[in-house]
Amino acid sequence: MKIDAHQHFWKFDPVRDSWITDEMKVIQRDFLPDDLAPILEANGISGCVAVQASQTEEETDFLIELASNHDFIKGIVGWVDLRSNDIDDRLAHYASFAKVKGFRHVVQGESDSEFMLRPQFKAGITALESYNFTYDILIYHYQLEQAIQLVKLFPDQRFVLDHIAKPDIKSGEYAEWQTNIKKLALHTNVYCKISGMVTEADWNKWTAADFKVYLDTVVKAFGTDRIMYGSDWPVCTVAASYEQQIGIVNDYFNTFSTLEKRNIMGGNATRFYGLS
Repeated sequence: MKIDAHQHFWKFDPVRDSWITDEMKVIQRDFLPDDLAPILEANGISGCVAVQASQTEEETDFLIELASNHDFIKGIVGWVDLRSNDIDDRLAHYASFAKVKGFRHVVQGESDSEFMLRPQFKAGITALESYNFTYDILIYHYQLEQAIQLVKLFPDQRFVLDHIAKPDIKSGEYAEWQTNIKKLALHTNVYCKISGMVTEADWNKWTAADFKVYLDTVVKAFGTDRIMYGSDWPVCTVAASYEQQIGIVNDYFNTFSTLEKRNIMGGNATRFYGLS
C-alpha cells in the first residue's frame, strides 16, 4: 500500500492561517479531501496521513470528521495541548478514535529555545506512550540539538522528524544539519519523513540536484527502514506540483530494491502509524 505520510486539509481562514502569507497566495484557499483524492489516484497512492495545520482541538476534530467520511485518509496526526494539566483525559478521549495515530506541536514557531525540554511538555510526551500515540517533531534545522536531547529522554516513544528538519536548502548549507541528523538517527525510535523539501529550496529555481546531499544524508543516517515519503500537500504547491515533488523522490530511489521502495513509499509509514 502506497502512502502519502504527510499532507494537510483546511478551510482557509486569513486570521487563523496567517502563516499563509501573500507570498504563498496559491494556497490561500480551501483544500479538502475531494481535491486530494484524484491526485493520489493519479500517482498510484492508496491513502494518506492527515496532519494538523493549526493548534486547536477543533483542528483535530475537523480531521476526524473528514477521515470518517473518506476511507483514503488512513491516519490523523492531530493537536492537543501537551502541556495541559488534563492531558491524560484529552488523550483518553482521542484514543477512542481509531484513525487518530499521534500528535504534533508546531515547535518551529516557538521562540523558547528550550520549549521541548520544559517539564510540562515532557509530561505530555510521557503521557503519549501510555496511549500508544506517536509524536511528529516539527522543527527547523537549528532546533535539532533540542530534539536530540528530547528523544534521549524517551527511548520507548515513537518519534518521526517532519520535513528532514527543514535544512536551508536554498542556500545549500548542510554541514551542521548533517552532523545533527546523524546524531538524531542514532536513536532507533526516531523515523524521518522525506517531505517538505521543495519549500526549503528556491521556489522558482530549484533543481533535483539541490536535494541530493540531503537525501544522501537522511538515507545513510536512518536507513531505508526508518524513512517515509510525504508530500506536504498543499504547502508543496508554492514551489512544485504534486507530480514534481514526488518525482524527486521516485527518481532518487529508482535504483533501490523493490522492497526498499515499498517501505519508503508506504510500508514504513504503515508500520510506524499502525495504519490499516
